[in-house]
Amino acid sequence: MKPHLIVTATAIALASSLSAASAAEQNSTMSKTSRPSAMHEMTKPGLSLTTAQQKLAWTDIGRTAPAQKTPADFTPHVGATIPKDVALKAVPANLGRQVSALKPYDYALLKRDLLIVNPGDKKVVDVINRHT
Repeated sequence: MKPHLIVTATAIALASSLSAASAAEQNSTMSKTSRPSAMHEMTKPGLSLTTAQQKLAWTDIGRTAPAQKTPADFTPHVGATIPKDVALKAVPANLGRQVSALKPYDYALLKRDLLIVNPGDKKVVDVINRHT
């Protein structure tokens, strides 16, 4: 009787581990195919930052970055392409840690606006006004 129990217990354990491995592999495959890439996420029009996050961005970036003059033929708005004469910088690491939604983006600080920019296509994804 004991050998029969050992064989049955072994078969159940083997079947259970195969089922778990199959489920883990399926979950891994699903997460790879269903999760959008970081670049795909960045193509969403606009960000949804809270007022507190916007103020934090102004405080952090405004403390270290000099404001640039807004080109005469450029009106900052979500979806606008940044002119070549506007310098872009990566969002500071410290700010990216505090506001993770900003991590993958660049920025341009103008006199009245902080522009958050998709580095891939140079399009504005958010405009934060100085007096937010």
